[in-house]
Amino acid sequence: MNNSSQSLSVIEKIGYSLGDLAANLIFQTLVTFLAFFYTDVFRIPAGTAAAIIFVVGLLGAFVFTPVMGLVADRTRTRWGKFRPWVLWTAVPFGALSLLAFSTPSLSVEGKITYAMATYTLLVLVYVANNLPYAALSGVLTGSMAERNSLSSYRFVAVMIAQFVIQVLLLPLVLILGDGDKARGFHNTMTIFAVVGTVFFLITFFTTRERIVPAKEQSSSVGEDLGDLLRNRPWQIMLAITVLLFINLALKGGMYIYYFKYYLDGTQLAAFLDRVGFNAFIAGLNHALAGAGLTEFRWPKDAPTSAFSVFNALGIIFMIVGIGFSKRLADRFGKRDVFGGALFASTLFLLAFCAYPPDAIGLVVLSYVFHGFFYGITIPLLWAMIADVADYSEWRNRRRATAIIFSAMLCGLKVGLSVGGALVAGILAHYGYVAEAATQSPAVVNGIRLTVSVFCSLPFLLAVALLFLYRIDKSLELRIEQELGARRLAAAS
Repeated sequence: MNNSSQSLSVIEKIGYSLGDLAANLIFQTLVTFLAFFYTDVFRIPAGTAAAIIFVVGLLGAFVFTPVMGLVADRTRTRWGKFRPWVLWTAVPFGALSLLAFSTPSLSVEGKITYAMATYTLLVLVYVANNLPYAALSGVLTGSMAERNSLSSYRFVAVMIAQFVIQVLLLPLVLILGDGDKARGFHNTMTIFAVVGTVFFLITFFTTRERIVPAKEQSSSVGEDLGDLLRNRPWQIMLAITVLLFINLALKGGMYIYYFKYYLDGTQLAAFLDRVGFNAFIAGLNHALAGAGLTEFRWPKDAPTSAFSVFNALGIIFMIVGIGFSKRLADRFGKRDVFGGALFASTLFLLAFCAYPPDAIGLVVLSYVFHGFFYGITIPLLWAMIADVADYSEWRNRRRATAIIFSAMLCGLKVGLSVGGALVAGILAHYGYVAEAATQSPAVVNGIRLTVSVFCSLPFLLAVALLFLYRIDKSLELRIEQELGARRLAAAS
């Protein structure tokens, strides 16, 4: 294997990160707003919309992703294994993103067929783009420290995309559609599609694969799968990935109910006044109107506005946490920093159990600290998965990066599916009544328990599993040194 300079320039790190920003403008929109778009904008029956999302999600997790992992590991081009897929899928990804959020005038049956076709194709192209993109991080450099740095850059970009979607997408839809949500989604996704395509091309042209399998390496599908199943660190990271994304889907899906039904609406409005949010929106609209532009259309009710501020602050402090991730991981090792920060973030989730409905400041403050500590873990998850690929090569003398990442992406999708299903299941268990002005005390208490105790359990299980994960700082350094020596020997 070629082991030339393993350092990555700032330009290469930024270029690589723009690929994740591009992908997450679409992925975060799908996760957060696809069900709303299908039911409230495209007017597909809710049960049918849920079935489309669920079936295509399973198809992506258990068919498209593993097949793409095997294909990517066997790709041979002058550009490498994984970079070409970012190039080949850039334009189709943008085009299908736009088509999936378009609203052609069709019968109900036609709309269902259109939604199923466009969403299936979008998920297929997303996997063909995002799996090789994720695996690319494992072959850009063999340096553990450089991977830590690359992951920090990458997930700052992810947080920027998440901020745009969770905080600004609905106002953008209202502004760009002049109140027409269908037109607003179409115009917004047009912008995302163009920006995303350009960013993917930048990723392709600014990166270079440095970890290249030796020409004599050859392995069958059976050998790759056998290596995977015997890889204990991979098994642990797969379980941790599932648990983390169960938490993300569970708390992400339940927070809106927490703001709407648990927290005191009067106190939320007062909080928005105290922090200057209402004055900021009023001043912004005054300036826009004075310039002859359309006002910034923000949802008027206090729970929705407070929820947006809550998300924005959480994302900002996750980015701050990401900034500390590399330095801590370089000093103490990824495993120990990941486990410690995850445990600290869990304590601030558990604190939600004790807060009364009028403790708005404490709720926001706890979420800020939760976001900071969770932010430290975000880059480390994917850097540790790249380390697992190195561990497999170190142990088996064969490298199969994409199949390892494909399994983790399956775990991600399983976690999101389970967590999303748990939201609906917990609400049903406690007797939730859709669109009711108020809910029963049992439902309100169930919502409080979900965002605190129930959301904490997956994180605590993940922390426990890390005690079985053997790739600590000393083994990281040993693997890096021995693989580096092998690659130099092979190159000479």
